[in-house]
Amino acid sequence: MNKTKTGVLLVNLGTPESPTPKAISHYLWQFLTDPRVVDLPRYTWYPLLKGIILPLRSKRIAKNYASIWTEKGSPLLAITREQQQALQAYFQQHKKNIVVEIAMTYGKPSIPSAMQKLAAQQVDNLIVLPLYPQYSSSTTGAVFDAFAQVMKTQRGMLPFEFIHSYHTHEDYIGALVAAIQEHYQPDEFLLFSFHGIPVRYENKGDYYREHCKQTVLAVIDRLGLTENQWGLSFQSRFGKEEWLQPYTDHFLAQAPNQNIQKIAVICPGFAADCLETLEEIEEENKEIFLANGGTSYRYIPALNARPEHIQMMANLILHKLNQVC
Repeated sequence: MNKTKTGVLLVNLGTPESPTPKAISHYLWQFLTDPRVVDLPRYTWYPLLKGIILPLRSKRIAKNYASIWTEKGSPLLAITREQQQALQAYFQQHKKNIVVEIAMTYGKPSIPSAMQKLAAQQVDNLIVLPLYPQYSSSTTGAVFDAFAQVMKTQRGMLPFEFIHSYHTHEDYIGALVAAIQEHYQPDEFLLFSFHGIPVRYENKGDYYREHCKQTVLAVIDRLGLTENQWGLSFQSRFGKEEWLQPYTDHFLAQAPNQNIQKIAVICPGFAADCLETLEEIEEENKEIFLANGGTSYRYIPALNARPEHIQMMANLILHKLNQVC
């Protein structure tokens, strides 16, 4: 086993600690005050957020969180822990001196607390893996900001590698293809739904949409689908400004009128199932599609802790260390 000890930080977005309005409000405050997420001036945004948006939104979505909550708590956190455990087991099996911790950009476990755990294990270097295949300033960029804030406090800064994106990585595309083939039926229309961002962010240089397109085209090429068998859309918009289109809910409402009666939806941008997939896509958007004349709706789960997904993470990390098995 290599004497050099590497610390790996898996980072996802975050989750409330419980499905209650109070916990959700606390989480959303941290999330929606990050200028990477909402870049409006503080003097206009903060009073609106605190006085109107958080009180109303926290109560409204509490029932949505409650509908997906499990005995292990938040699905996002529980699945991320499963990923950590599976990845750690993989490295131990292959005798790699690598320790894995998880963190959330917002909420707990925080990036500072996870880095303290790695420091306590006396790691010699760090690899940060944001669990966002496609780069966006509002996700991967936010992870880098939070990581950099911790590093700014350290005189003896450890060497580190930051994995920017993996939207066309061969193992990632392969894992998506395997998941689709396990659930997808040939007579279904396949919809790729990604979390949206404001068009304004794209106009300022965010190339997230292009990464999403590249992922989809790579998957479609492997599956051999024709252009009338699949589509790409964007979900989870917030506020009144224009976001990336087409919108997933609008697409699903109109799909039956376009002779799409059976549909399967996959969300390749989510490394773990969460509110946006389990409630918004699997439940809410299913109702929209069926209410507008659709006859069959299927949600294909996120990659979660599938063996192919864990292998992909391991290969990304080992490639950075030049220790590919």
